[in-house]
Amino acid sequence: MASVYIAAAHKSSGKTSISVGLTAALVKRGLHVQPFKKGPDYIDPLWLTRAADRPCYNLDFFTQSHEEINSTFNGKSTGADISLIEGNKGLFDGVDVEGSDSNAAMATLLSTPVVLVIDTSGMTRGIAPLIRGYLEFDPAVDIRGIILNKVGGARHESKLRAALERYTDTEVLGAIGRDKTLEIPERHLGLVPANESGAADVVINRLADAIATGTDLERIIDIAGTARRPAEASAIKSQPPAPDVRIAIARDAAFGFYYPDDLEAFAAAGAELVSFDTLRDRHLPDADGLFIGGGFPETHIDALAANQSLRAEIHQALSAGMPAYAECGGLMYLARSIQWRGEQGEMVGTVPADVIVGKRPQGRGYMVVEETGNSPWHGFNKASTPVHEFHYARLENLAADKNFAHRVLRGTGIDGEHDGLIINNLQAGFAHHRNTASNQWVNRFVTFVRTASRGVS
Repeated sequence: MASVYIAAAHKSSGKTSISVGLTAALVKRGLHVQPFKKGPDYIDPLWLTRAADRPCYNLDFFTQSHEEINSTFNGKSTGADISLIEGNKGLFDGVDVEGSDSNAAMATLLSTPVVLVIDTSGMTRGIAPLIRGYLEFDPAVDIRGIILNKVGGARHESKLRAALERYTDTEVLGAIGRDKTLEIPERHLGLVPANESGAADVVINRLADAIATGTDLERIIDIAGTARRPAEASAIKSQPPAPDVRIAIARDAAFGFYYPDDLEAFAAAGAELVSFDTLRDRHLPDADGLFIGGGFPETHIDALAANQSLRAEIHQALSAGMPAYAECGGLMYLARSIQWRGEQGEMVGTVPADVIVGKRPQGRGYMVVEETGNSPWHGFNKASTPVHEFHYARLENLAADKNFAHRVLRGTGIDGEHDGLIINNLQAGFAHHRNTASNQWVNRFVTFVRTASRGVS
């Protein structure tokens, strides 16, 4: 199983641009590339998915066990010529001082060789002790080479290469110059998601050409080929059951934060997902339930507000008891209004609160929640559940007597103490849940939709 882990010395080194460009360059050579992203991020995987034309899957120590990580990596890599994992933050960064949740730990767990992306801005000879420190810090991590990024020109590159050749044994796999046209567009919460960027394919092609020109692709392929993982026994994959419920799912420029394996879990649970566009579709599809994931509704206030017929139909359906689940951006859309940067627009109005999107994070990072027992979904998860949140939004004017599905043990949620607001058969919160062995939320939600559609209490 050929694989390569793209890491960096620190965040904002350009590893996403390198990863996306490398993925696209390999695809242009006729290779089937399976991308992965460490951590809970949605945005980088959207770009990697676009570049690979295959879903990018997340590998996350916080929400997955080592067995689940291995299973996801091995299973989703089947049929690919090469798997590429993009790290998050720096190679050795993490919450645990022992590094158990770091990129280094992930690369070691997956027996994957590492290529370091180094932001060389303002650096010449100093690159040598930096790289020596990374090579010697943990011998178990297989660092096989580096890509020099944001290089200032030929003279700068020659100085960097000379220092590395004089003081280290590391292999320079390429150099990418400073070029604003190679940067993925950014805004208030980071990179612009690929599902929103009209120029996504132009940017990806530009990155692919830069990587093909500036790096030794053959050598990177050779390095990936040195990955050694035991072949797993081929499991007989069961066909998903014939769907007996339909769930409408918002998938458009405003709402695109979904884990692909979560969506696959819907099919395994017997649900058909029917996509609709909150910006353009005037009517809600015929469905038994509704799912609106995360995204950036605040950047589409005018278009969402203008689609009055769809907002009215969603409000009517939820008032009539349609089972529904909404995460973060979905919660915002179901509120009375959204206000951001002087703009304000009416939304669905099912959640009796107004959304204010501020300049500072309200909740950011990993969360832990526990169930209150108030959720309308079937079953009860007695264990605390690891989730994550990333929102600059808060709810204002929400009545104090509301029911919630979760108590927040770590993080912020809706009010610092609770998340998962319950209104009729709607459950909506700021937490992003991942369907795992310890948090089988998809099956519980689909079961609830199924029983509700059959009139079973």
